[in-house]
Amino acid sequence: MSMDNRKRPTASSNSGNSVYWSSSFPRQPARVLIVEALPPWWSETCTVLCDALENFLSLACSLDGPCRIPLLSLYVISRQQECLLPFVQVRGNLARLRSCVEELRTIPGEGCIRGAARGGELLRQAVLDSLQQFKQYIRHISTDKQASNNISVEVTVVTSQPGRGIVRQLETGLKDADLVSLKRLLVVQIYSAADWGQENHSPEATHTEAEDSLMLGTEVDLQRVENSTFAMEMVLKAWLQEQGGDREHLHLLLPSPLDNPIPICVKCDMQERLISPALIPLNPNLGVKTESVRDFLPVTKGSANQSQPPRKLKAIKTLRADGVCESVLYGLPLVIRPTTCWQLDWDEMETNHNLFHALCNTLRSRDLFLLLQVEPAQRSTAGGSGVYSHYVLQPSPSLCLLLKPVVSKELLLPCALPVTTQEPAPDAMHTMQGCLTQLDEECVFNPLSLSSNLYQHLRSRGLLSQPRYPYRLQPAAAHRDQSQPLEGLKGTASRQPRQPQNQGRQLGMNSKVRATVAPLPSSSYHSSSSSLGPPPAKASRPALMLLSSSSSSSSGSRRALATAPQLEDNDDSIVIQ
Repeated sequence: MSMDNRKRPTASSNSGNSVYWSSSFPRQPARVLIVEALPPWWSETCTVLCDALENFLSLACSLDGPCRIPLLSLYVISRQQECLLPFVQVRGNLARLRSCVEELRTIPGEGCIRGAARGGELLRQAVLDSLQQFKQYIRHISTDKQASNNISVEVTVVTSQPGRGIVRQLETGLKDADLVSLKRLLVVQIYSAADWGQENHSPEATHTEAEDSLMLGTEVDLQRVENSTFAMEMVLKAWLQEQGGDREHLHLLLPSPLDNPIPICVKCDMQERLISPALIPLNPNLGVKTESVRDFLPVTKGSANQSQPPRKLKAIKTLRADGVCESVLYGLPLVIRPTTCWQLDWDEMETNHNLFHALCNTLRSRDLFLLLQVEPAQRSTAGGSGVYSHYVLQPSPSLCLLLKPVVSKELLLPCALPVTTQEPAPDAMHTMQGCLTQLDEECVFNPLSLSSNLYQHLRSRGLLSQPRYPYRLQPAAAHRDQSQPLEGLKGTASRQPRQPQNQGRQLGMNSKVRATVAPLPSSSYHSSSSSLGPPPAKASRPALMLLSSSSSSSSGSRRALATAPQLEDNDDSIVIQ
């Protein structure tokens, strides 16, 4: 594998075991699909291939996220070579791609069979023509010559003829061709049960069933698949996976068994097991969100205060616990426990509690899981039946159950899980046993022993994104020139300086404070307060004051009002002193 010059974190002696990974999903290659529609095999494989292609394109055109199939082209070989679809973008182009699949269905499956040499020549011309069209397309759309040289194409040939013969024809016909832009050439042979048995007993078929994908040359691979829609979907869904290989994805660091501070590094690649439902638009009911109970409950139309109806999960199967692979489960689990809803009476709640207890005990004692199905809340507007979601219910030692979403076949990706019968190398086995011995062993995992430094990180981000003192607000009155007296009340009140704000704060701290509005001047008020001048020509707006609870007498109120400044007529704000 080629190594780049990017710096990687260096592991210290106390690093323990950790994981580093590089960026995923580099530029994906363009795709060319060449279909051999030759009689009499085409009459048996036409429906299977077209159904699989239509299902796959419906999914590929609707996926969000990084671009997994940038370009696609389709060729067909029947009585002649024909390009049904030049290079087009896949995302958002479902209508055109479906029309191309319908045109592929119309090719007749009966007729005369051309000679093998003629069929091999047509196949060779289709491969070379696709490579030439790819070069012209890239040259037309790309302005960066260096970037265009890094773009490659993969060609997939689908045939029902014996695969080894097709591989030899391609290797012979393409040995002198310019294959610089060709990243891979894959021959997919569709076989039936009878054809598989005959080919296995033929003299030239010496491979075993485990060798489904063989490297038969420097440029050509062979893969045999069953004549079924799901098998062909898996071949096409391999296009959705990352086709990198230029760099390893993950470095697993283990402590060295010796005193060497450099850890043992195991280099790995990662592979997606399923398509995340979150990448599908319109948020279908596939268990996309399991972060909270509100995400799980169905969405109801109407008032926001209206209570949501309970979600109904129908048990359809029991599963052996050791027969469920963790790779087909996704999302965050939810804990299920007997309800304590106050609207139930005591007898119903007790009966429900006993049933829940019996379910937990039965599943745990028999080592079983429950497979549940959730019917769609509403039917599809396009005439379909809606989207179903499925969950697995797992028992626990406590009086609780664990609910996890499980993937359906539409979102599964091909994943080869080889099982080896050979023992590992003795020196590697000794090294790995020494590495694991250096780690502490816990009988029961306790998540409280793990810390992610999340709180410190959030606090540091919050301090950087907010102003230094957001709570220190300058009052509106601070912008006035305090050297000029306020208009309004005259006499002694106008000559008294305003109280500093600190004194007002001390007043609020030492005694209870209440807000009041000064009444309008009256005749009795002027008779008792002769020191105040005559009333102003026009009525001023009342001033909002803060009076101490201890000044409850009328004389004290008059004194407080006498010392209170009036607001300006052109000032719409109310200042609390």
